[in-house]
Amino acid sequence: MARLLAAQGVEAVYSYAGRTAAPIAQPLPVRIGGFGGVGGLADYLRTHAITHLIDATHPFAATISRNAIAAAHATGTPLLSLERPAWRAGSGDDWFHAADFESAAAALPVDPAHVFLAIGRQNLSAFAGLPHRWLLRLVDPPDGPLPLPRAHAVIARGPFDVETDRALMQAHGITHLVAKNAGGAGAEAKLTAARALHLPVILIDRPELPSRPTVTEPGDALAWLHHTPSARRGV
Repeated sequence: MARLLAAQGVEAVYSYAGRTAAPIAQPLPVRIGGFGGVGGLADYLRTHAITHLIDATHPFAATISRNAIAAAHATGTPLLSLERPAWRAGSGDDWFHAADFESAAAALPVDPAHVFLAIGRQNLSAFAGLPHRWLLRLVDPPDGPLPLPRAHAVIARGPFDVETDRALMQAHGITHLVAKNAGGAGAEAKLTAARALHLPVILIDRPELPSRPTVTEPGDALAWLHHTPSARRGV
């Protein structure tokens, strides 16, 4: 999306939450950090004369998405969600769908298992107290003790490939995979590897959000932007 906007010469700003220490460089001006809730985001939209808002956040970043919907409504700013399609089970998959992180933790076996907990670092506490050994894959090294005492963290940034993920799971004797249904191709390899290894997968469903216009491709978002009446665009 950022590349398309830059190539079209659209005046735009790319906003990062600030949770990643070294975010990927973008071809647009970048701001990092929160806005201070709905009111702060609404003030930003007004102060910077933003005429269109594209919510391209992670499908599990529900707070900022809800804030974006509310701030867009408060300011009359057209809003579009750019969202990766959710993953769907295929032939050979053994998936259990969990409504949230706590349900995913409850779905794991009672006896000790070797779990690839591919959910990032924000929600690890939901799995604390369970007897399993954990394999974590994090973008940045943890800045303090993890809430899981039997955890091994691999520091890596996607996209990942199937053979690497399969070898990783085999090397750690993984018996179960827990993942968020983030969608997209960059992190799908672990699901394909789990299928090849005949491993059960606990897939956490996306949080529900209010209805809003949604597309799945950056090109469709650009078309939406160009089919709005405003001649001066700030995104």
